[in-house]
Amino acid sequence: MNNDKIFSVKRKVVAHEIDELQHVNNVVYVQWVQDIAKQHWEVLTKDHKLDDVVWVLIRHEIDYKNQAVLDDEVTVKTWVGETAGVTSVRYVESYKGTTLLTKSKTTWCLLDAKTFKPTRINDAIKNLMI
Repeated sequence: MNNDKIFSVKRKVVAHEIDELQHVNNVVYVQWVQDIAKQHWEVLTKDHKLDDVVWVLIRHEIDYKNQAVLDDEVTVKTWVGETAGVTSVRYVESYKGTTLLTKSKTTWCLLDAKTFKPTRINDAIKNLMI
């Protein structure tokens, strides 16, 4: 992991994210993965017009290590890994302080925004990400 390529956001756990066990629901962590991936892509492409492509999630792995509860401050970090052909791997970790809460590995496929068919990740896109 190249530290200068890590994108992170801080967030506070809110009431609707808590489940009947009084901790952040597992589905919420998955939503955080989706949210930070989108935010990171927007930051990476803010100076580039890339309306002709979209990303779709094709594989998701997540390990739940610890829990967060109401009002905890959580840091969510992401970076892009292996990128080739039509797919790109993204890593996401969430922390409460220095305690690892979750770690995930997601595989995304790049699609043509008009046809929704897979399209190769060109060097210009790859250079933005890794």
